[in-house]
Amino acid sequence: MTQLSHIDDEGKVKMVDTSAKAITSRKAVASAQVVMSAETVAALKAHQTPKGDPLQAARLAGIMAAKRTSDLIPLCHPLPITHVEIEANLTDTGVMLQAAVSTNAQTGVEMEALTAVSIAALTVYDMCKAIDKGITITNIRLESKTGGKSGDYAR
Repeated sequence: MTQLSHIDDEGKVKMVDTSAKAITSRKAVASAQVVMSAETVAALKAHQTPKGDPLQAARLAGIMAAKRTSDLIPLCHPLPITHVEIEANLTDTGVMLQAAVSTNAQTGVEMEALTAVSIAALTVYDMCKAIDKGITITNIRLESKTGGKSGDYAR
């Protein structure tokens, strides 16, 4: 069995030492869907949601979340985030979200992209829950990543 990177020889949790790794340019893209009723989609289109514009709030929340990932996810390294972009697009069934996060660092930004898109989705829920309690957040996933020892990945 392969040695787990976050477990030491005694089975204790450890943070991976990245000090010997080269600093490289890295980027990760993650996505999520927020599925809601037709009534809620119509309210979004008409800009008639009780708390303001959920898409703008989601963009800001996603950016903030990417920058705070190491505070939220145990064993994630704090990274010098160089760019975060959150796309929030209204669809016939809800909101499609995508987060792209970049850095020049010794480890990747997959967790930052996944955290950003997750918090953006939760923000849409929070902004719309007054009119739709049945909102579903689904399909949170890594779409792609570039850079680093493990190479590139694309879904």
